[in-house]
Amino acid sequence: MIKLIEEGYGKEHSIPQLILAGASVDDVFVIVMFTAFTGLVTGENISVWQFIEIPISIILGVILGLIVGFILIKLFKKIHMRDTVKVVILLSMSFIMVTIETWLKGTLPISGLLAVMSMGIIINRKYSILAKRITGKFGKLWVVAEIMLFVLVGASVNINYAFNAGIVTIILIILVLLFRMLGVFVCLLKTKITIKERIFCMIAYIPKATVQAAIGGIPLAMGLECGEIVLTVAVIAILITATFGAFGIDLSYKNLLEKRK
Repeated sequence: MIKLIEEGYGKEHSIPQLILAGASVDDVFVIVMFTAFTGLVTGENISVWQFIEIPISIILGVILGLIVGFILIKLFKKIHMRDTVKVVILLSMSFIMVTIETWLKGTLPISGLLAVMSMGIIINRKYSILAKRITGKFGKLWVVAEIMLFVLVGASVNINYAFNAGIVTIILIILVLLFRMLGVFVCLLKTKITIKERIFCMIAYIPKATVQAAIGGIPLAMGLECGEIVLTVAVIAILITATFGAFGIDLSYKNLLEKRK
């Protein structure tokens, strides 16, 4: 999506930004639901309040991220420092905001992930020169972090179990993807987004990898009976959605999105 933003594709209706923002909110919802269901399996009760917490955590996360972003913009403009130092500060604040979510768990619902996202958005909006300079540095960091994340997840998979559950799992994932794409299309019906752009949004929402990699092994680590199948489905979903989603985006964006110079 960053590549599309830089090249100007879908700029009129902010398609790349729409996908990034929607995917972030979607990730928060998935994590909240995952936490609720794992709690149910371990004997905890699911209350209505846990579902009310979802919009509250989103709103508070955005507010926290905006506040931190404004403070950092003031700091960076007032005090001269190398971009590497700024990256370290941004990473530190990101870890702190995610940790705050853990500290306040059970007291005040707040999304640390959305806070980090909002911080980045406000820096890009109000201090775009800095945002462009540090994007490359974060990209290099993610190359290493991405490899570590997926290697650790892959090392936890029982290959024999994955083969035994393969065909049923693949059918399940395909059905879920079709339902997800239909949901994306329905959500965009009353917008000014064109048919081609809606189709691209449906394709762009296919890839699901990072969150699945991060939480897929948790049930197994908790010793739950369903841990093996959850991890297997997560890994197969990553292999299918990330591969087809990436190819779909690369092959379709030039035909489905308009490029603004």
